[in-house]
Formats: sequence, structure tokens, C-alpha cells
Amino acid sequence: MKTIWFHMQGYRDLPDDFRDRYESIWVTPPNDELCHSPEVAKYLHWNLDELEMADDLGFDGLGLNEHHQNGYGFPISPNMIATVLARRKSNAALVILGNTLPLYNPPIRVAEEFALLDCLSGGRLVAGFPVGSPMDTTGCYGIPPTQVRPRYYEAHDLITQAWTRPGPFAFNGRFNKLRYVNPWPKPLQKPHPPIWLAGGGSVETWKFATDHDYTYSYLSFMGHKYAKVLMDGYWDSVAKAGMDDNPYRAGFAQLVVVADTDAEAERIYLRHLRNFYSKSLYVAPHFGNVPGFMTKRSFEFQLSHRGASAFSFDFKPHEATWKQLVEDSRMVIGGSPDTVAAQIEEAVRNIRVGHLMVILQIQSMDPELTAYSSGLFAEKVLPKIKGIWDKEGYADRWWPQGATRNQPQLARLAAKVSNGEAKVQA
Repeated sequence: MKTIWFHMQGYRDLPDDFRDRYESIWVTPPNDELCHSPEVAKYLHWNLDELEMADDLGFDGLGLNEHHQNGYGFPISPNMIATVLARRKSNAALVILGNTLPLYNPPIRVAEEFALLDCLSGGRLVAGFPVGSPMDTTGCYGIPPTQVRPRYYEAHDLITQAWTRPGPFAFNGRFNKLRYVNPWPKPLQKPHPPIWLAGGGSVETWKFATDHDYTYSYLSFMGHKYAKVLMDGYWDSVAKAGMDDNPYRAGFAQLVVVADTDAEAERIYLRHLRNFYSKSLYVAPHFGNVPGFMTKRSFEFQLSHRGASAFSFDFKPHEATWKQLVEDSRMVIGGSPDTVAAQIEEAVRNIRVGHLMVILQIQSMDPELTAYSSGLFAEKVLPKIKGIWDKEGYADRWWPQGATRNQPQLARLAAKVSNGEAKVQA
């Protein structure tokens, strides 16, 4: 199994009365009141230090994403952050989940920047292609909700053609009309970096994944018990498409906190978990549920399946107990290394995922606490979970060709390619 240290890069110091004073964490939280540039400068350095620490600790990959006008996670351009990481001498994957395709005009920019990152990193890039949240696309960038998915599909076609067709060529779409498509450079990986899709509940993304043989990652903070219904729907779509049940077709994001004992974990992490769930997921309904953004089919699915929404709670998050968050709902995996390892195996087998995005930096945690949790995870949890799917003999066809960490056979192949003894086949 692949374990990716995923950084949300949230704003770490939101006021205690945030929910009482403001309507939403996304789109409209007033920047002059809440977002202080000197603090952001400090946080950005902390974020990069933590990502580099995770690289040094031996995680299979480092994860980044893109969001706008919010305190939930403000990396803005994951490509800029990834450039710093790509320059390091590392064999970890750079998992960018991802570039929100409808926001780029023209999307050829994504093709160019991802290709640059792939070359700079030595072929370690995962190219994440999310449709994007209604908050980012419609709320922040003003895209009409009914245009978001059509723009996404066209952007996907433009980017993949730019990576695989000889240039220059013309592209004449509904939203993008380019006389010359001729990006310099093209990606190092051939035919292109592995493309991962990221979803929050839209069932159309399942079909897009099976149509193109892409991996699908469900990005939720509600835990594997809530995700079971949605992931079962995805695996049903895989079966109907006549594809195998390889767990590396799927990924999942999971909040994780580790301490020496279960009691110690509750003592030091509960306030940070309450802070995250009460503030970071405080999204105004008129931003999170924009009419026309979601198709009728996906909307019906969410209404009829409890747990399909990424922002639904059965309790008041600012008053949540450890038992509610960790033991009852399984929204959070937390405790001693043995407890965490057992809960992770239960989770990944329950929803059948081979790519686990572990979120070990929980917004308000300082770098020292993040390092403590991450260090325990790397030393005492990773060795117990990395072989979860080994007995089944599945191959991860969706992993970057240059990301050879914990994969001796890929490391040997990469060395042969570097020495001119072999060629990487498409």
C-alpha cells in the first residue's frame, strides 16, 4: 500500500468565535480581518518544513491540492509549492490532487506546469485532475455552475492531447480555441504522468475514471464508515466496466493522529480535531450546494445515501468527544501506533483503497506536534501497513515511474534507464 503525507495547509489561527461572527470558512471570510500576511509567511515556511520532514521520514509520497479564498486550506497554487519539493534529491512521489481544471484559461497552462514539474522531479509527478468544489469554481472564480463540468472535460482533452500529440496542432473547443498547441517541455513520463481523479461525491466521476482507466480518490473527512456507501458505488462502476478490483484504482484521505498511548492521543489532539471540524468544514450551504453545480443523479445519490456528503455531522463538532470522533464514527483514526495501524487496516480493507492520503497536520497543530505525530507514524505505523495488499499481488499501474521509494524493482529499472541500459515503455 502507498501512504502519502498530505498537507491541507490550512490557516492555523482562526478566532474561537469564528462560527458566530462569520458565515463561512470559504469564499467570504474577510481577508483583512482574518488573514494576516506575516502569519501566512510563517505558515508557508512551516508547511514546507513539514513536507520536507515527511519526505525525510520515508512516506511514499507528498500530497498537495488547490483551493482559493478560504481558511480551510490555502496553498492556492500547489505547483509553486511542488517546485520546491521537486528540486530535492528524493524518490518520493509528488501527488498533486490537483490542479482544478475549470479554473485555468486556457488549461494549456496545466499541461505546461505539470510537464515542467515532471521533468524537474525526475518523473515523480502524479497529475491530479479534480473538477473542483462549488466554492472554488462558482463562488471564487465566477464560473456558471452548469459550465463547470463541460469546461473540465474539455480541459482534460486539451491537456492529454498536448502531452501525447506532436506539436504544433490546433485545438478548437467550445471554451478553448488555440491555433497553436505546442508545449515546451512535454512530460518526462511517457505517455504522460499518471492521472488521478479526486471526488467529493459526484457519481459521474466514477464513470470518467473507468472510461479512462484512471484512479479515483475520495476526499472526505468523515471517515471510512461514512465513505463505504460511496466507495461501494465506485467499485460497482468498476465491475460493470469489466475491470479488475485492484485496490490501487482507489485512494482515500484520512485524518490521523498518533501518540504513545490512546489516552495521550486524546489529551493532546482533541482540541485540534474540534477546531478543524468546527471551523475548517464550516461552509455556508449557499456556497457548498450551488443549484446547477451537481447533476440530478449525484444529488439524488447524496439525498438517498447517508454519509455521501463531506460536510454532514450527527453532533456539534465544537463539542465533539474523542469517542464520537474516533471510536463511534471512525471519522478520525487516532491513538497509539498499534491502535492506529489496526484502524488503518480496517479502513483500507473496508473501502478497498491502495493509496492512503494521511492528514497528520491538523490545521491548528504547531510544527512540533506535527513532527511528533508524523514521526511516530513513520517509525511504528508505516512498517505495519505498507504490506496490506502484498499477498494479493496487485500491481500499482498508477504510480509515477520515477517515484521508486520502497519499490526495489522500480529503483533498479530507473537506474538502468539512467545508465542507458533500458527504456521506459509507455
